[in-house]
Amino acid sequence: MEPALLQVESVCVKRPGAEVLRNVELTIRRAEVHALLGLNGSGKTSLALTLMGADGYRPECGRILFDGSDITNLSVTQRARLGITLAWQIPARFEGLPVADYLALGMQEPSRERIQDALEAVALAPRAYLGRTVNAALSGGERKRIELAAVYAMQPRLAILDEPDSGIDVLCMDDIVSLVRVMADEGTAVVLITHRDEMVGVADRASLMCAGSVVSTGMPGEVRAYFAHRCRPHGDLLGTQPWGVEAGGTYQRVVAEGVCDD
Repeated sequence: MEPALLQVESVCVKRPGAEVLRNVELTIRRAEVHALLGLNGSGKTSLALTLMGADGYRPECGRILFDGSDITNLSVTQRARLGITLAWQIPARFEGLPVADYLALGMQEPSRERIQDALEAVALAPRAYLGRTVNAALSGGERKRIELAAVYAMQPRLAILDEPDSGIDVLCMDDIVSLVRVMADEGTAVVLITHRDEMVGVADRASLMCAGSVVSTGMPGEVRAYFAHRCRPHGDLLGTQPWGVEAGGTYQRVVAEGVCDD
C-alpha cells in the first residue's frame, strides 16, 4: 500500500451563516487518483479550497498533513511551493496572455517540449494553440482544457481538479480520463472532484461527501453504485442535496448511517 501523501484529520470549516465542513476525514495516497463524489452543495468545493489554503477557509478544528508535515496554517503560496495545485471549476482568466506563456507560468523549468506534451495531453494541437491568445475567442471548453494542460505541465505532487469535466463536451470526457491517468502514472496524486458518477471509474479509490462530511471511502464501483441509487435521484429532482448543513437531525443520520437519501 502506498503511504499517505495527504491526510485530513477531523477538519471543520465555518463560513458566514453555515458550517460547510464537519469533521472531514480523508487520506490521499501518493500517485493515486481519488474521486470525491457528491451532489452540488455537499461541500466538495469547500474542501478543495480548504486543502489549497484559500482565504476564508482556515479550519476551526482538525489539521491537514502533507507528506507528514502540518500545513493547516500555510498560505496558498506556501502550499503551491510544496507541490499542491488546484484547477478551479471555472478557469481563471489571463486575458491577452499567449497560451504558451500561460502554460509556462507554473513550470519550474519551462520547456517547449513539455508545453507541447501538455497540450497534446488535453487533445489540443500544439501548432494550432501555442501562439493563440487567451481571450474571448476561446470557448469555455478550450479554456478548461488549457487550464488542465497547465496543471499537467507543472507536474505537481498533488493536483486537486474541481469538476474537470464541466464545460467539456460529454463526448470528450475520455480525454479528461486519459489525462488524469497519465498524471498519476507520472507520480502526481489527483483528487478528482465531481458530481457525475460516470467519472469515478478512472479512480483508484473514491469517497462520498454528504452534508459537509466524507461519509464513505472505498472502491470506486461501490461508492459509485451507492451514489447512483441513493444520492443522484435527489440531484436530478432538486439540483442539490435535499438538506442544509445546519439541519442537525438529518446531518447526524447521514454521518451515523452513511445514507444520502432523505
